[in-house]
Amino acid sequence: MAEPAPPTLEVSGLAVEIATDNGLARILDDVALAVAPGEIAGVVGESGCGKSTLVRAVLGILPRGARVPRGAVLFQGADILGDGAAAARGRIGFIPQDPYLSLNPVFRAGDQILEIMRRHAPGRRADHVRRLVDLLRAVQIPEPEAALARYPHQFSGGQRQRLLIAAALSCDPALVVADEPTTALDVTTQREILALLARLARERGLAMLFVTHDFGVVAGLCDSVTVLYAGRVAEAGPVRAVLDEPRHPYARLLLACHPDRATDLAGIPGTVPPATRQPAGCRFHPRCPIAVADCAAAVPPPVAIGGGRRVACPRHDMALPVAELA
Repeated sequence: MAEPAPPTLEVSGLAVEIATDNGLARILDDVALAVAPGEIAGVVGESGCGKSTLVRAVLGILPRGARVPRGAVLFQGADILGDGAAAARGRIGFIPQDPYLSLNPVFRAGDQILEIMRRHAPGRRADHVRRLVDLLRAVQIPEPEAALARYPHQFSGGQRQRLLIAAALSCDPALVVADEPTTALDVTTQREILALLARLARERGLAMLFVTHDFGVVAGLCDSVTVLYAGRVAEAGPVRAVLDEPRHPYARLLLACHPDRATDLAGIPGTVPPATRQPAGCRFHPRCPIAVADCAAAVPPPVAIGGGRRVACPRHDMALPVAELA
């Protein structure tokens, strides 16, 4: 039996802090995840949970003033936050969130993507043009040769997102990071884009990190999922297992908010705490309906519970249905 491929991306024990006027902001703390070739790993959580900072760490573009006191982000074994940054350049593709703001309106779409290829992919311009036409055809842009000369406003929202996917693939990356790339699209176009991403990841053996706030997207696209809360991993594991039987109270309540499962519009009481004022112990305990005094005493580490799953809750074995939690 063949050995499993080593992960393309491996984040271990990652902590990110930023000094602010209001004190030290602890954005991420002890975050860990891995993505293998051909795998799509989802990251979910409310706004303010650290998803965008995780994306910036993986891309090696943390903001000025950010400090990494511990942890590593390994891309094909090299630390992006250390000496491996140069080796990763051009080998990680990025699909941004908003297709309407991510392309410069005064330059032709083809020229913008070809400039990326000129900087990060070896070869002549003619070779780049041929590769780009093939990519535009693969992402189902009509008349790809003619599309190179068109301006962004001449494409629909879904077509612009396909252009961004082509740009992310243009330098033949081993890893693609997608930061909520379907947020600005209607549901029909979103479904098409998700199907396209899944097909490209499988066909090309890409590792993909897919950041979203929507468990429905995770269910239809991802192989594994990491649930972030206030910068820490609440729960992680194979998608089907986490969706069918979430073990962390936050994961249960987050799933209960999804329209397919919600019985009312109550949501989760309270808000994500500011990064400068994290509560002691479990960061979710002020909002948790099953918290006890011990939950505020110490930070619960993620514990392996079998089947590739990790849960950071000492009460994870309480088999309470979501209806009793809400």
